[in-house]
Amino acid sequence: MIKHQIFARHSGVAVNNRLSIPLIKHCIRNSLSIEEVDIPCEVSVLITGDRGIRKINSEFRGIDKPTDVLSFPMQEFSPPGWTDPAPDMIHPETGLLPLGDIILSAEQIEKQARKNSQSIDRETAYLVIHSVLHLLGYDHTDGAEEEKKMREREKRILLEIGIKS
Repeated sequence: MIKHQIFARHSGVAVNNRLSIPLIKHCIRNSLSIEEVDIPCEVSVLITGDRGIRKINSEFRGIDKPTDVLSFPMQEFSPPGWTDPAPDMIHPETGLLPLGDIILSAEQIEKQARKNSQSIDRETAYLVIHSVLHLLGYDHTDGAEEEKKMREREKRILLEIGIKS
């Protein structure tokens, strides 16, 4: 199995609101495997609250409100999906391909899970998979066809890792 480096931490999240880091890492590793990412990658995950994600959303997207997840890809895959990266995309010291950053709002995930009658773990898994696909170049804002393709991949990954959609 490929050794991806996944750095995940909580910041500004109450102890009783923390998300499962082992679940997040599991979803990232399996998403990358199912998408046939065949070289070691690096992904950073920040789990924060509404206040933290609102600040980041405002700073980087100009939207002054909290959201559930933000994805900041470090590579551009065009067309979307895994392709072998150019040698200069690999970090020379670590040998890893830096894919990007994922920011999750534990508060939004809890609200959405309740609203959708889902468990917090299921909502977390879905949003992590969604974000990994963004890191691989998928987008749901580029038209109906691209959104359909991304939604199909999300469902497939959820199913393959044993999480009911």
